[in-house]
Amino acid sequence: MKPVTPITLLAPARDLEVGKAAIDAGADAVYIGAPEFGARQAASNSIEDIAALVQYAHRFGVQVLVTLNTLLYDHEYARACAIAHDLYKVGVDALIIQDLHLLEHDLPPIRLHASTQCDNRTPEQVLHLQELGFRRVVLARELSIEQIQTIKNEVHDAIELEAFVHGALCVSYSGRCYLSEVLMNRSANRGCCAQLCRQRYDLLDKDGNEIIDNYCQPIHQRYLLSLQDMDRSLHLAQMIEAGVTTFKIEGRLKDRDYVTNIVAYYRQLLDQIIAANPNLQQASTPSIQTYNFTPNPAKTFHRGQTDYFLHKRTPQMANWETPKSTGEKIGKVIATRHNAICIELAHGITLHNGDGICFGDKGFAINRVEGEWIYPNIISDNRLPKVGTILYRNLDTEFLRSLQAKRQIPVDIYFEVIPEGYRLTIGDKTADYAAEHQEANNTERALQTIIQQLSKLGDTEFAVRNIQIINNKQTCSETFPYFIPISLLNQWRRELTQI
Repeated sequence: MKPVTPITLLAPARDLEVGKAAIDAGADAVYIGAPEFGARQAASNSIEDIAALVQYAHRFGVQVLVTLNTLLYDHEYARACAIAHDLYKVGVDALIIQDLHLLEHDLPPIRLHASTQCDNRTPEQVLHLQELGFRRVVLARELSIEQIQTIKNEVHDAIELEAFVHGALCVSYSGRCYLSEVLMNRSANRGCCAQLCRQRYDLLDKDGNEIIDNYCQPIHQRYLLSLQDMDRSLHLAQMIEAGVTTFKIEGRLKDRDYVTNIVAYYRQLLDQIIAANPNLQQASTPSIQTYNFTPNPAKTFHRGQTDYFLHKRTPQMANWETPKSTGEKIGKVIATRHNAICIELAHGITLHNGDGICFGDKGFAINRVEGEWIYPNIISDNRLPKVGTILYRNLDTEFLRSLQAKRQIPVDIYFEVIPEGYRLTIGDKTADYAAEHQEANNTERALQTIIQQLSKLGDTEFAVRNIQIINNKQTCSETFPYFIPISLLNQWRRELTQI
């Protein structure tokens, strides 16, 4: 019989708040930066916050991975190891590292994952890392389905394979880009990339002449190195078949709204795949997900999309017009007048005051909407988009207001009479309560009260799947169920559902 394979949706956490939001939206694991050496200088977190995230995550069977993946100087190894021990003590599930010399130092007995910065693109490299003690490798983003399958065929189940599925892309191999270091003395491998691939450039031939594009325009001051964002949402089943078991969303600098939206989007897609395949299961505790919104990647930070070499080289990997979020296509300009434009909106699009609109690397916010006419918060006529311009919405105010996700674990509740009082079981917790067996004037109402009060799980992480009242004839009189004060029922329920 084929073993069941856990499938992990791994989400980024800039901080404690974003980490909790990722868990609420359905992540099976989150990764967060260590206090130092986390390869994102702007996304460091205290041990106390990481401990709080671990405590919250483990309620749902969610793992917390911590990035300690900066290349280190000799004098930093002792501090990095001390941080690793602190993280181990607070229950972190794994460390993601790049610097292999850390293995020669005093690390705690914690699970290790090899960062994509280790250039994990061949079976030989992956097997080498497995021999060094790594339990998982984060594959290079540039690998095709065939290359991933080749690695899987070589390593079998010796080591887990993790792959990026969504988010920002580097124009160079991860861990092999030195542009920022050379030009700005800011090392990407030290967590302080200057984002030079998001800047404007000219394209010149060997004689210094500007090269002409397909529209006979010189390629001058365009964003030639700015890639669109990765989006492999259409290929999840194919990636699982190739051997990927962890799907990683990029974005440790992204905000709560982005993470909630993208995690919810992939949670729903993976749930559909898992439901259709009995050999797959969710890596964290199965839960009930409730969303007040319809997940849509174009509704939060979105530079366009590419599956990025998953099916070999494809056109339109880059966006020369802007490195910023373009969002969703909403329509085109069909008329203009002083301080207003008329838009032929795409089907289903409704604009709101405060929405952000962009075209190329320009944009504006909407002051007000009057039918098909919108009034931007710009004054000069020459800054308005011309007739025929395609417009995108990169800020949907109503969508952001709706971004709420709730995660609850389905539990069974058992309530039983025992000689000394009552026994209550909620999920895997059981407690006995001493109380008088007081006859009820109305046994039907008493039963309804017990069920209603014990079912009120409210804002806890639990949702009632089944509730059963156990009538033990040897213990109970014919007047069971007994009268039990509502205050007592509420107290008992709270004690078993509080953390």
